[in-house]
Amino acid sequence: MKYVFSPRGVCSRQIILDIEDNKIKDCEFIGGCNGNLKGICKLIKNLEIPDVIEKLEGITCNNKSTSCPDQLAQALKEYLNKL
Repeated sequence: MKYVFSPRGVCSRQIILDIEDNKIKDCEFIGGCNGNLKGICKLIKNLEIPDVIEKLEGITCNNKSTSCPDQLAQALKEYLNKL
């Protein structure tokens, strides 16, 4: 299932997730730090959603209270709440 999330408070403008059986099959960020975000997407591929949330939630970027990884965790939490 494709899930699209609009992050808040970060450079990336959109997170596109492909989720199957509670696992992340694919992830793409639109905008943001291209290389770092591609790396994060590869690292979380085939991982269970709760594991990804646990690892990424609460990460900050510079003086911001959030980050692209934290916004990914928020996207996954929102996805789970909508199920």
